[in-house]
Amino acid sequence: MRRDLLFYGIFGILGLIFLGRLFSIQVLDPTYKLSAENNAKREVKIYPPRGYIYDRNGELLVANQVGYDVMVIPRQVEPFDTALLCRLLDVDTTYVNDRIQRAIRYSRYQPSIFFGMMSDERYARIQEELYKFPGFYTQKRLLRDYPISGAANVVGFIGEVNERFIRENPGYSMGDLTGKAGIDKSYEDVLRGKAGRRFLLVDNHNREVGRFMNGMYDTVPVPGKDVTSTIDIDLQLLGETLMAGKRGSVVAIEPSSGEILALVSAPTYDPNLLVGRKRSRNYTNLFHDSINKPLYDRGLLAEYPPGSPFKVIQALVGLQEGTLTERTTYTCHGGFHYGRLHVGCHCGGGTMALRKSISKSCNNYYCNVFKRIIENYPDAHQGMNAWNEHVRSFGLGQFLNNDLPTGKRGFVPNADYYDRAFGYTGWKAVSTISLSIGQGEMIVTPIQLANMTAAIANRGHYFTPHIVKAIEDEPIDDPHYTEPKYTTVDSVHFATVIDGMFDVFESGTARASRLSSIEMCGKTGTAENPHGQDHSIFIAFAPRENPQIAIAVIIENGYWGSRWAAPIASLMIEDYINGEITREALYNRMVEGSLEEEYRRQYIEIFGNDSLFVAP
Repeated sequence: MRRDLLFYGIFGILGLIFLGRLFSIQVLDPTYKLSAENNAKREVKIYPPRGYIYDRNGELLVANQVGYDVMVIPRQVEPFDTALLCRLLDVDTTYVNDRIQRAIRYSRYQPSIFFGMMSDERYARIQEELYKFPGFYTQKRLLRDYPISGAANVVGFIGEVNERFIRENPGYSMGDLTGKAGIDKSYEDVLRGKAGRRFLLVDNHNREVGRFMNGMYDTVPVPGKDVTSTIDIDLQLLGETLMAGKRGSVVAIEPSSGEILALVSAPTYDPNLLVGRKRSRNYTNLFHDSINKPLYDRGLLAEYPPGSPFKVIQALVGLQEGTLTERTTYTCHGGFHYGRLHVGCHCGGGTMALRKSISKSCNNYYCNVFKRIIENYPDAHQGMNAWNEHVRSFGLGQFLNNDLPTGKRGFVPNADYYDRAFGYTGWKAVSTISLSIGQGEMIVTPIQLANMTAAIANRGHYFTPHIVKAIEDEPIDDPHYTEPKYTTVDSVHFATVIDGMFDVFESGTARASRLSSIEMCGKTGTAENPHGQDHSIFIAFAPRENPQIAIAVIIENGYWGSRWAAPIASLMIEDYINGEITREALYNRMVEGSLEEEYRRQYIEIFGNDSLFVAP
């Protein structure tokens, strides 16, 4: 008897569980109800406003504008007039077939973009005819808008996600947009926001007739957060103007914070080219410009020998190692001579101590400095590795781990590298003497040069360079950006080196770019280029005490540092500190000056003609 009761009891409990679950599915859970009503309702994704991007002074750099997409749900598509759809959208049948197949591959049940980013005019025209195309509907979205036609590499751009991206990022669906470059990529999670959804009733002509269940199941989008960048847009635009007709980059950093004030890559482009229906064509044209590479951020990705600006690091390492003092002198007789080895020099010759060696940029002096550093150890391997550690402490030869979406590590060789390169271990300091003047195997990026300059300006430390200052008016307080990184060179060793950099403007290689109202410290450089004319390089910071800006300028094929790079750096420093440019003639010479003919000549040497040459 008890067994019978137990059986009926268990059966009754299971029945109650089943009925409870059925009640939950049919009454409480909207999922199945929404699915059952699928033929009569449409789920519309409500894209949130993407966060705005401002410069450090509150100037709006990136906003939003309204665009429209034609969406398609493959399962709901019925036979339609392909010719009419092609006329409405100004596409061909190949486009229609490709987009339908793409949508089917993604999902037969989920909507995806069939034709994106329509203008208001086209949207109004197609709305009147859309009822003839079951399974198709229009949807509003927000696109980027760029009030200022500059800083394209800084702010970046957005683009539609692809199937691979969706597989790797399940939170996205077909038709979503994501940051593809610049701040829009680095801070995608902050700027994106969260999409909402709305369920609409549609009639048998695919026209909206009302809200499903009075909006009971609708969700509200969450806007993205606004971002304040570290960029000074006036300084950025000045840099872009000065770099017209040239290839290269300008990177300016605030030494006291590591905030990037300007990140110029030339040639550049108008960011508005990558918005709207012409985006795809414009992107293709920019991408395939293999000569000027406007989409290639030279400030972060281009790698060059540092040239003579690296001599200041050699001096600092020598001082730290005790192989050099401010009174150490060497006499230059047209360069460095060691047996049959000769490194030429154009300093003018004579005997000089440390401070003058910087202002005159003596190659002989720094070949001797480097040789003594390496030979200060029992063998060249130990000396090279010690030297490598000092150099890397200035942020060279490694990723800076900043908040930028791309970058290169550069290269600072060590003993193991030369063992492999030479094929034997018996090499000496003079075997790698080209490193002494920033040549040879060593390469750096412009942002690394600017960061190195900031470390010198701070007398031995730097802050990780970064491009965002605040999110929703909340300052960035990540210790990675706010805590200083110290070099291996003690602060007491920087004074004489900085004096020498000051003399570069006062009586040295950059005296033509001197400005009496600001004490500027700098170093010119000419980086050898095996593929053509040498590069013009310059680093500087100002003022001499309590510096506000550190800057690195590289002009590809620009001959020597004082010709292009030093004047551009000087003008940008003057504008940033004084708020105006007083040297109108120098400004006009830089703006009007172009290296187009030099680039054309090199192009002809490589390809035999200039039929496909594109001027910067």
